[in-house]
Amino acid sequence: MMILLYIALGYLLITGGILFLNNRDFTPLPPTPRNYFDEQAPAVTICIPARNEANSIERCVRSAIDQQYPNHHVLVLDDGSTDGTSEILGSLSQQYPELLTIMSGRPKPDDWLGKSWACHQLSEQAPGDILIFIDADTWLEPEATSKIVRAMGSDIVDFITLWPQQKFGTFWERTVIPLVYFALLTLLPTRYVYQAPKWLPQFFRRKMSPFFAAANGQFMAFKKNAYEAIGGHQSVKKEVVEDVELAKNIKRGGFRMKMYHGQNAVSCRMYESKEELWQGFRKNFFAGFGHNPILFVGMGLLHIITFIIPILSLPFLLLWGSAKLIILALAAILLMYLQRFTVDRWFGWKFRYGLLHPLGVGWYQMLGIQVLSDHFNGESAQWKDRNI
Repeated sequence: MMILLYIALGYLLITGGILFLNNRDFTPLPPTPRNYFDEQAPAVTICIPARNEANSIERCVRSAIDQQYPNHHVLVLDDGSTDGTSEILGSLSQQYPELLTIMSGRPKPDDWLGKSWACHQLSEQAPGDILIFIDADTWLEPEATSKIVRAMGSDIVDFITLWPQQKFGTFWERTVIPLVYFALLTLLPTRYVYQAPKWLPQFFRRKMSPFFAAANGQFMAFKKNAYEAIGGHQSVKKEVVEDVELAKNIKRGGFRMKMYHGQNAVSCRMYESKEELWQGFRKNFFAGFGHNPILFVGMGLLHIITFIIPILSLPFLLLWGSAKLIILALAAILLMYLQRFTVDRWFGWKFRYGLLHPLGVGWYQMLGIQVLSDHFNGESAQWKDRNI
């Protein structure tokens, strides 16, 4: 037990250091001064793939149309929707004929995944110097595009991804989804997304750069020349986590990227039921580990040791354990909640759901068993009526 608690404490001390750095580096987009784009405003196309998104598509498209930016166009691809999405888009196109274009998706080739195929078709028709891809379950604040274009110029970057302000409705959304952000901010020093670690030898920096790449497909903005140079979505046509792979390709291509907190720029509600939540993460959970069973199982065990064992063992240690074991367990629990409440405060999430952090970790362990079973049995997850 003592060895397990030392492992938990060591992991929490390392991740706590990363979180501390990210608390300084992972910032919202800066505001745009008035009249900033009066003289020059690069053309921007906001690209939205949509398949059976009747519950969210109108809010998404209207928010894209209502951008306070002087030179933007909205391009939506209806990817064979059957739930009323097409009718909503038709009505919007009549209201905004100059700002909105609706495309009908072509049949998906067998060697493409659905989202990448839809985004590829959008990119083929998208005019402009900057392409912004957003999911149909997101919505933008009016100044989002202005902030992005300004940041691309001031930071001199070719690709920016935002991590949206996540909105929740159900118990399981509040319990499970924050762990995605928790993992990001405790495992990835976001400063190295933008610049290579100075402590790496010079000849390693270019080679190691893709290891510090991450992106959120809910909001990605590319300079069009960089997007085309890396092969666009065609270069990731078979990838489930196409957003991360695009970020890696940006790095491999020698281009620069940056990631920001999406506060006051973009919001999202990923899933609206526990069934959607399960299926949504089921399709990409294993892919996020490169389909590596050893890494996947190893990280699962590490999370059980760190976030579940200290909590479960504490009552028994209080009755039968030594003072040292009790102190180690309490220290691990304290560090775990200190990290979680830091992230909750950062994103404005309710602290009482942070107390359920071990439950959320347990949910992911159950999901892990499911996706390992899928992997070894050759089964496919389904999303939007398609096999993944």
